[in-house]
Amino acid sequence: MSRTAPASGGMPRPGRTPVAEGRATDVSRRTPDVFDARTHAMARIGVPVVLGLVYGFWVAANNRGGDAITGWNLLLGFGSALVFAVVCMALLMLAPRMSRELHALLWTAFVGCAFGFAYSQTDKTVLRSVLMSLVVSGATFVVFFYRYYTREDAFGRRIR
Repeated sequence: MSRTAPASGGMPRPGRTPVAEGRATDVSRRTPDVFDARTHAMARIGVPVVLGLVYGFWVAANNRGGDAITGWNLLLGFGSALVFAVVCMALLMLAPRMSRELHALLWTAFVGCAFGFAYSQTDKTVLRSVLMSLVVSGATFVVFFYRYYTREDAFGRRIR
């Protein structure tokens, strides 16, 4: 026994509202915004601060090397956390205004310097710290350049 397919524009299923038909080019696609503007403003400050505290703990732990915690160790941790958070906030405000190449390069420099400084706090040589930092920077540049190249136009505006 064969059944016919329902015709388009027929009765909607219970619990669903009918959707007006339109062409795909008429609808602008936008991801849903789950949080309000206040939450985004708080996250713009809170995320760099939390990341800075984690980074400061990492630097202090690398510097300490398993020894006892000292006042200078705490000062190094909180100082590096403060610098990390301030530079991260500045990049979050300034980098989106740059072209996609410069945008990726700024984040690459930030990640490379942050990683290089944290790695230099271990007992490794300066040459190894520089080489490891360059490797991390290279990988960061490839990832960020790809991300910005596929999601921004040549002027740094997001492609929708």
